[in-house]
Amino acid sequence: MAFNKMWCTVALGLLLPFSYAHTDFFTSIGHMTDLINTEKDLVVSLKDYIKAEESKLEQIKKWAEKLDRLTDTATKDPEGFLGHPVNAFKLMKRLNTEWSELESLVLKDMSDGFISNMTIQRQFFPNDEDQTGAAKALLRLQDTYNLDTDTLSRGNLPGVKHKSFLTAEDCFELGKIAYTEADYYHTELWMEQALKQLDEGEVSSADKVYILDYLSYAVYQQGDLHKAMTLTKRLLELDPEHQRANGNMKYFEYIIAKEKEANKSSTDSEDQSEKETVVKKKDYLPERRKYEMLCRGEGLKMTPQRQKRLFCRYYDGNRNPRYILGPVKQEDEWDKPRIVRFLDIISDEEIETVKELAKPRLSRATVHDPETGKLTTAHYRVSKSAWLSGYESPVVSRINTRIQDLTGLDVSTAEELQVANYGVGGQYEPHFDFARANEPDAFKELGTGNRIATWLFYMSDVSAGGATVFPEVGASVWPRKGTAVFWYNLFPSGEGDYSTRHAACPVLVGNKWVSNKWLHERGQEFRRPCTLSELE
Repeated sequence: MAFNKMWCTVALGLLLPFSYAHTDFFTSIGHMTDLINTEKDLVVSLKDYIKAEESKLEQIKKWAEKLDRLTDTATKDPEGFLGHPVNAFKLMKRLNTEWSELESLVLKDMSDGFISNMTIQRQFFPNDEDQTGAAKALLRLQDTYNLDTDTLSRGNLPGVKHKSFLTAEDCFELGKIAYTEADYYHTELWMEQALKQLDEGEVSSADKVYILDYLSYAVYQQGDLHKAMTLTKRLLELDPEHQRANGNMKYFEYIIAKEKEANKSSTDSEDQSEKETVVKKKDYLPERRKYEMLCRGEGLKMTPQRQKRLFCRYYDGNRNPRYILGPVKQEDEWDKPRIVRFLDIISDEEIETVKELAKPRLSRATVHDPETGKLTTAHYRVSKSAWLSGYESPVVSRINTRIQDLTGLDVSTAEELQVANYGVGGQYEPHFDFARANEPDAFKELGTGNRIATWLFYMSDVSAGGATVFPEVGASVWPRKGTAVFWYNLFPSGEGDYSTRHAACPVLVGNKWVSNKWLHERGQEFRRPCTLSELE
């Protein structure tokens, strides 16, 4: 199906390049790159400060050496020393004037640049929300891509250019963040990793007592009472007077004694309750499991018979005058729903222009709240986005025209071009682009009907992860810079195609930029006529 190979910073000064207030840095790699420049600028200022302080210390050292020799002589024969009037005068002068000057030199900030730069830049620093968001992203990647803590800690990820390691202190911090979220599963994993690295001899400020305190409680919360007791005993070996550990040990012993006294009927009842809980969880898990498998490149595969029906072709937009002499390359990605990919459809220059236009406007991506109908942020969509109009740039206008020519749909009623940049572990969990029957007012303010189709540009390659997956049918579409994919969200009858439910997988390694155009029903009456058959 695929085509052959022939087809196929300057320092910031005192201010960031974009004067935006702090806004969820972790949700966009594009904005996080500014922080790299900020930190570089601070390092330069800090090195200047160190040089100035070293120069100051050198002056103070000379003073100290001179005065050391002088006082050494003077203290051996104070009266004889002061018997010389010049020495007496100079002592008065030193204590009255020169020591004051030395005091001023010691207290003087030799590099106002660093202090002022630090003060100004601090307002743009990430906050607790960013640190927590980045930590939760690591946990999300761990789950989605079946990564064990040791793999993440050692930085053994596919496609990495700059290998990085997590220290025991870093692992401890991840465990603490999971703990504050009452996520005891990940608390246990990362506290155990921190403990393991300390046991292997890593020198760290992380304290085993604190780690074991968190770890034993996390294990207890997950129901493993005996392991919790073992960990608490280890904690008490390190700190026999630990108040909470001593209290917990007595409590654990009490609970175990109570369990032994519990009768079988209550045990059976608890077992039944557990089974019901498991059943309820299973009602939700299948899509999540399929979604994560597809993100890993696993899951459903297309049969050879269906695979044979997929083709690649030169496409002229149904004899569109602009493409008759220069057709574009098109591949079939999936049959039902039909997903096609256009190759070499947006140039590197156009991509850079779109990114430069979007970057100053990037803000946390929102979703429609089905209850209120309003836009809101959500934990299941981690990215930043911006909207670009064709009126503001000939490049955007040209892209809009290209979409209209190749889809045959009217873009005058479409939404503006949305540009998205995904952050650490950036994702958009399974969702529909179109409004369902229970969301009649989702796009009411636009007055252009439902979203009939989706056009999605890939504006970067992604080293690992970041696929667009369709859990209902088992399709995985991988990012390829300069290409675009297109599919219809609605049947010709106007009914929603529920097989188009899709997701943007978390970015494991790399930086993902995309832009998309949502085309609406209004204006398509003669371009894509309705049919009488609901599912045609």
